[in-house]
Amino acid sequence: NIPLKILLNRYQIQGVEVEYTSDKEIFPSQQVPVVLETEGIRKLVPLKWGFPNPYRKGLIINARGETVDSKPLFRQSFFEKRCIIPAQAFYEWKKEKEGSKKYIITREDGSPFSMAGLYRGFVDKEGNPFQAFVIITLPARGVVGEIHHRMPALLPSQVESLWLEEEIKDRDVLKEALTLSKGVEEDLKAASG
Repeated sequence: NIPLKILLNRYQIQGVEVEYTSDKEIFPSQQVPVVLETEGIRKLVPLKWGFPNPYRKGLIINARGETVDSKPLFRQSFFEKRCIIPAQAFYEWKKEKEGSKKYIITREDGSPFSMAGLYRGFVDKEGNPFQAFVIITLPARGVVGEIHHRMPALLPSQVESLWLEEEIKDRDVLKEALTLSKGVEEDLKAASG
């Protein structure tokens, strides 16, 4: 639930293609405000969370950072259609003896962070085009590693522009950007609930 004014300033957004509401919690298949850049213009655009699974029913909501540049479903988006999913929190579930326990992960100061994502276009069963995104994940470290084995790739502010830049297609530069989240990770805290 990030105020629109903060998003506009933080990401230097020049266009808003969404009637913005900031839900406390989002779920796969929902429309989510996502930051992307096309022809040098940053926009806040509503995209559906999850790529349709080409092999079975359901959605693919995450892409593993280790293989995102080689998997056919993600490869083209990795080089051409990267986005940022702004968030103030994400949730992970920890398996315990009594069952699974939900944890909310936030920054210590409550400020937003940028999850690295990919997007692309699809066509639904009725022939209607739509855009969808996935969140890139990495092996969990720090406080998140105590809860779950994976976590979103969190981009530090100094690589957000690089990540969104359409002209950057160098595999090594992009993969390196995904590994620079350590400073953001050190600033995270977890609470059950």
